[in-house]
Amino acid sequence: MATERVTSILKQLSPTSPVAAITSKSPDDVVITLAVRTPLCKAKKGGFKDTSLEYIMYALLKATRERMGFSPDLVEDVCMGNVSDGKAAYKVRAALLAAGFPNTTAASSVNRFCSSGLKATADIAAGVATGAIEIGIAAGAESMTTGGDALEQPFDEEVLKQSQEAVDCMMAMGWTSENVAKDFGVTRDAVDEFAAESFRRAEESQKFGWSTDEIVPITTTVKGPDGESKTVTLTKDEGIRPGTTAAGLKKIRAAFPQWGPVTTGGNASQVTDGAAAVVLMKRSKAIELGLPVMAKYVGSTVAGLPPRIMGIGPTVAIPKLLKQHHLTLDDCDVIEVNEAFGTMAVYTRDHLKIDWAKMNPRGGAIALGHPLGTTGARQIVTGLSECRRTKKKILLTSMCIGTGMGMAGLFVNEQ
Repeated sequence: MATERVTSILKQLSPTSPVAAITSKSPDDVVITLAVRTPLCKAKKGGFKDTSLEYIMYALLKATRERMGFSPDLVEDVCMGNVSDGKAAYKVRAALLAAGFPNTTAASSVNRFCSSGLKATADIAAGVATGAIEIGIAAGAESMTTGGDALEQPFDEEVLKQSQEAVDCMMAMGWTSENVAKDFGVTRDAVDEFAAESFRRAEESQKFGWSTDEIVPITTTVKGPDGESKTVTLTKDEGIRPGTTAAGLKKIRAAFPQWGPVTTGGNASQVTDGAAAVVLMKRSKAIELGLPVMAKYVGSTVAGLPPRIMGIGPTVAIPKLLKQHHLTLDDCDVIEVNEAFGTMAVYTRDHLKIDWAKMNPRGGAIALGHPLGTTGARQIVTGLSECRRTKKKILLTSMCIGTGMGMAGLFVNEQ
């Protein structure tokens, strides 16, 4: 054991090692200078239940502008990940203008389901890296109070009769969760145990204020049972259930008994509203503007797999990304895997042999919630905050994606 530890340390210190390569600093590095998010609120009954998507995004962009430390005139593009709102591109453009960014700041929305926030980050990072823009903001925002990802009608029959996997793209997400449990032998006990630990970690994080530096307070209005609106300032995640135990979770009935007995409302991600934002530019630009560098964006990738087991997407995306950068999971200090369902989280952890202490150390979507388009950016914000708190270096993020995909991102904390 001691020999392995020495070997690991020498590997990290070697000037030619993969770790040294990704932690090195160059003027052309794409870096993050700010990463913040809103509180995550219960859809349909929480703090954002009466708040529009455009207001959530406006409030977050306003907070971003106030905190980013340079003129908003320098921001050339904002890309917002969003899944359920077909008018998201309109709304992000209006939101940034209302938030105090000039009309010279462009905007777009992007949808790759649950990875949309990471996809937005990758797109802005690519623009910065190629010189298409100097400064951009990647974001994710979702109002699941008003939207969702369910199909409104079946696909065209001519498409469906060509491929069973095309048919499988229409599977409800709960069905795919039960497929993972059945195909890979993931038990209800293992999933409930994982979920209970997610709640415990999130409760601990909130209790000790670890997430304070990642959350910006958002003032909005909420209608009470009497129909009267009141102004509130939201500061904390709402989905955390203090005192949750595996024994308690075992009492919850199956959410999708028509497909299987494992997935429940207690061991799957919560339906949630919220947003997150990340400011990106080259290191040379950050130095020119006198900005502290929060982290380095190393890279990201996407991979596909059968739609019927879409939940295990991280098991194909993570190895692909690590291979591209000649790294192993041992090189990663904090690993954020989206807990879309406890089934996929347990399988991903066990299949890849991820050290559970490194994985979702502040809890994940089971306890915090999963605003679909937000999560990919929210994981960056949370992961970097945890890296700062614990003085860790390398952050890996990943999530499964509806219709059978996985995405992963790699970052280096510099604070």
